[in-house]
Amino acid sequence: MNVAPSRGQIVFFKLPQDPPGKGPCPAIVVSLDVRNRHPRAHNILVVPLSTSVHKADYAAHLLLSAGETGLSEDSIARAEDVTVVLKSVLSQPRTPLRAVSNRRICELAEKVKFAMGC
Repeated sequence: MNVAPSRGQIVFFKLPQDPPGKGPCPAIVVSLDVRNRHPRAHNILVVPLSTSVHKADYAAHLLLSAGETGLSEDSIARAEDVTVVLKSVLSQPRTPLRAVSNRRICELAEKVKFAMGC
């Protein structure tokens, strides 16, 4: 990815330890833009997405409609899997996607707190 990601943007990433056949995973950027755009910050904070929406009843999951994200399917944000990802492993989506609102990111923050037992 040539441009620094923005908070709420949906990006794709593939980790070096992922199996060879696994495709890039979509995720929502949740770190602040000050960090995302800082030239010495080599990583960002993301919450991975999954299309396994039948698991959306877990309190650490946030259901996001396809209309809200621009993805082809409804998805869940898995707050229990919040992680740091190197900017160098990010890739742009093939088609433009919608940014997730700050309100929804704050809802995700509450889900992360739940996942941590707070």
